[in-house]
Amino acid sequence: MDRAFFKSGHLPTLIAAFLYFDISFMVWVLLGPLGIAISHALHLNASQKGLLVATPVLAGAGFRVVLGACVDLFGARRTAIVAQIVVIAGLMVTWFLAPSSYGAMFPVALLLGVAGASFAVALPLVSGWYPPQYQGTALGIAGAGNSGTALAALIAPVLAVKLGWVNVLGLAVLPLLLVLIVFVMLAKEPPKRRVSGGLRAWLPLLHARGAWTLMGIYAVTFGGFVGLASFLTIYFNDQYGLGPATAGFCTAVIVFAGSFVRPLGGALADRIGGTRALSILFAAACIVYLSIGLGLPSFLLALLAFFVGMMALGLANGALFQLVPTWFPNSVGILTGLVGMSGGIGGFCLPVLLGTIRHATGGYGAAFLLFAAFTFLGLLTCLASRARPAAARNAVSGGQA
Repeated sequence: MDRAFFKSGHLPTLIAAFLYFDISFMVWVLLGPLGIAISHALHLNASQKGLLVATPVLAGAGFRVVLGACVDLFGARRTAIVAQIVVIAGLMVTWFLAPSSYGAMFPVALLLGVAGASFAVALPLVSGWYPPQYQGTALGIAGAGNSGTALAALIAPVLAVKLGWVNVLGLAVLPLLLVLIVFVMLAKEPPKRRVSGGLRAWLPLLHARGAWTLMGIYAVTFGGFVGLASFLTIYFNDQYGLGPATAGFCTAVIVFAGSFVRPLGGALADRIGGTRALSILFAAACIVYLSIGLGLPSFLLALLAFFVGMMALGLANGALFQLVPTWFPNSVGILTGLVGMSGGIGGFCLPVLLGTIRHATGGYGAAFLLFAAFTFLGLLTCLASRARPAAARNAVSGGQA
């Protein structure tokens, strides 16, 4: 990273966006690391646990569209501040009311989805400050905020054992407040707001095969990343009998691996091409999750497999966004929103799948075999995209790229 990068944009806004993204992602997946304590307190079965921890992920996908529209109308800085205040107020009410039933947890899950929508706010805020030659670097730094999911896995289970899971939700207000203060002080609205054009600009992309290809790939890669990040604490406790703190630590190590290699995925794609990089990474992920689904003889082998598998997914997340401006140079902002939404939907489906199959069969093997099948489908899609002419891949009705 050269000195010109630091002079090209607004570093305080970049720092503020990273912190906002990081702490928001920590809160977004909070129900996963707290899932052991919540399930014991509310007597939940495996299917109920899967649905509960997946709901914030789906809500985040939906709220990304809402907050993305708010960014166009009111600006990214204002949208971030209001969204953060909504999450803080909601968590304070949750702590005061102390929900005590399965049904009462779903309003909380929807509230956490607002935090998950920070993706649609932080990235446009940073993007508007940096010239094209530094977009990848700036967005990579801001996007590294998905490491907040690892912080949740590392800290929340320990605090839940000592203080109770309801109090952990209340304590989450403190870092949110601190980051909000820093954000208000540091972040500035970009000098030129990039407007997506609303729904009218989205519709032509839905007729482009390449757009659906990118959305499908991200539904598997980011969906796998965030789905596992929200469920692995429960999985390690259930499958291997690990205590909440140990299960959370193992999950945090795995999620950190997937988070911090994301910029390397973009660099790999720049070097060898996006579809080639994704083909290699999907092949690796397929082998890993197939082995997990078939069963590994020890916990250490499983831990290593999840570590490698999460790295493959994290690298693929970075590699995919190298394709977005390459395939659709005139629709980067809009397609980023669509792709991000599809990733959230994928992240909802995986925990539900894991919980449902565990409840129905008594094990998780079939769920990981099915996920391995989706990674294999991703591999075939990438190979087909490499063979297909660019014009057929990127054609959008109305002649736009």
